[in-house]
Amino acid sequence: MSDVEIYTDGACSGNPGPGGWAAIVIADNDDVEQLTGGERHTTNNRMELMAAIRALDALEHPSSVALHTDSAYVSRAFNEGWLDNWQKNGWRTSSKKPVKNKELWQQLLALDEKHDVEWIWVKGHADNELNNLADALAVDAMEQYK
Repeated sequence: MSDVEIYTDGACSGNPGPGGWAAIVIADNDDVEQLTGGERHTTNNRMELMAAIRALDALEHPSSVALHTDSAYVSRAFNEGWLDNWQKNGWRTSSKKPVKNKELWQQLLALDEKHDVEWIWVKGHADNELNNLADALAVDAMEQYK
């Protein structure tokens, strides 16, 4: 059992366009916090990353975290070694192109090192109630930036 359960999502209207992110942070004492934000001109992937960054950054102490995301981009980067390869290759992809959102990945890596994070992919827009809530919150946040 994790100390903290987190559900994150990002939303974007156009890609790029106005975007929003949301995180639901559930502490082991059952405290629930909803975090949201957004930007006027961004991408969906940036919003997915920001949701995870803001959620992990909000934790006051190093924690064991189960972070649920419907972003294959985020979960696979950690679970399939993409981040390790990007760093070994000087922040270049396997096709030798610069990794997009490098500065956000670096922030997320630092937070991943601070906390013991299990990156869990969940199917988006399915039957996961907390993922659906994170999606609705991210869409609401995005609407504020239109």
